Amino acid sequence: MLKIGDRAPEFSGIDSDNKVLKLSDFKDSKLVLYFYPKDNTPGCTAQACDLRDNYDRLISMGYKVLGVSKDNMKSHKGFIDKFKLPFPLISDEEGVILKAFDAWGRKKFMGKEYDGIIRKTFIIGETGVILDIIEKVDTKAHTKQIIGK
Repeated sequence: MLKIGDRAPEFSGIDSDNKVLKLSDFKDSKLVLYFYPKDNTPGCTAQACDLRDNYDRLISMGYKVLGVSKDNMKSHKGFIDKFKLPFPLISDEEGVILKAFDAWGRKKFMGKEYDGIIRKTFIIGETGVILDIIEKVDTKAHTKQIIGK
């Protein structure tokens, strides 16, 4: 289980523009790496739109934002276009990044247990060290959880 102070696992994934993104691409800034269950669902849309609406503030504070889910690139592209998201989304259909960040596991919904994406956010510093982990994400006020204001 990853914890604050650990080195973040190196990852590589393809975004909706078919560009390969790696953790090392973000070494000059703090990275908000957020894992979410599904494009175009109410909670995931609220979370993405909160990050979008506060994007300029996050950038001015030295953050970059990157979302990860199992949705395919076409789904991500539609989600980005529909909600005018200014940050990339990685498609992790095989769950490699999700598993590396402990964002895949047992979930319970309406009395049923199943394996799925666990919504969580990692704040990763310029040196690749995990500065914070947000496990109880407030989808409508996520930026406040990230910057603490």
